[in-house]
Amino acid sequence: MTEEISRDLISAFEQFGTPTICEAMGRRGHMDCEIKSIWKGARTAGVALTVLCHVGDNLTIHKAIAMVREGDVLVVNAGGYRNCGLWGEIMSLAAQKKGVKGLVVSGAVRDVQAIERLRFPVFAMGLSPYGSTKNSLGPINQPIVCGGVLVSPGDIVVGDDDGVVVVPKHSAREILVKCQERDKNEGRVKQLLEQGKTTLEIYGLDKVIERMSHGQ
Repeated sequence: MTEEISRDLISAFEQFGTPTICEAMGRRGHMDCEIKSIWKGARTAGVALTVLCHVGDNLTIHKAIAMVREGDVLVVNAGGYRNCGLWGEIMSLAAQKKGVKGLVVSGAVRDVQAIERLRFPVFAMGLSPYGSTKNSLGPINQPIVCGGVLVSPGDIVVGDDDGVVVVPKHSAREILVKCQERDKNEGRVKQLLEQGKTTLEIYGLDKVIERMSHGQ
C-alpha cells in the first residue's frame, strides 16, 4: 500500500457509500456508469495501483499483480475494449493471495461465477469469454484516465453497487470530513422523516415549487 495513505484513512472511507463520497466531492470523481460491479454486493476501498494496457492484451496486468502491495486496488485503462476478458478466476485468486482489494477496469472480464465465489470485487464495463493476448507491455503506476476520471497512483478508490469513485490522495482527509458531515445531516433528515415531515419541507422544495407556481 502506498505510504502516503494510512490504513485508518482507508477504513474511514469504507464506512461510506459511493454516493456520499461523490456528493462530498461536489459531484465529482465518479467513473462512467458503464463501469459497475460484476456481482451484487461487491465492495472495495483501497489505494490505486494504475495500469495502462494495450487493447486486448493483459500482459501488463500480470506484471502489475507481481508488483502490488496489500491494500491496493488495481485500476486498469483497457481502452474500453469489451470483446475479450482481460481478467478472470486465476488472476483474481493471484491478486487475492497478495491482499489486493479489488479490480477496476475500463474493459471486460470473464469467469464471473468463479470470481463471485472468491468474493473478489471486480468492477468492469462488461463480460466476454474470449481470451486476451500477452504480447505488449504498458506503463504501471503512472496517472491514467479510467472511466472518464483521472486516477493517480496512491489515490483512494471506492467501489460498491452504485459505482466507483476516486478520491485524490492530496485532498482525502478534507473529503473525509465532508463525508462525515453529510452522513450526520442525512441522519437528521431521517429523524425528521420519522417525525412525519416530508422531503419537500425538509429540503425547502415546497418554497421552490411555490416560486415556480408564481412564475418567479
